[in-house]
Amino acid sequence: MWILTQMKRWGQLKGDVDYAAVARQVYLATDAARLMKQDGFTPPEATTKTFSVMGKTFDPAKPKEYLESFTIKRAS
Repeated sequence: MWILTQMKRWGQLKGDVDYAAVARQVYLATDAARLMKQDGFTPPEATTKTFSVMGKTFDPAKPKEYLESFTIKRAS
């Protein structure tokens, strides 16, 4: 989801973005979890997490707010 916010920030994505839906479709965390289980590993329960990049906290529950927190971005 963070990658998607950066693509939106720099004009690579246009219009409204359902970050969670795109991430589910593209990154296929459920397939990764299935494959981990198949190979005897325990997948993490969560597929997203909050972290900090250059002093800004990215919360996957609030990608739009994170994106809007930047003053430097490509003009719309």
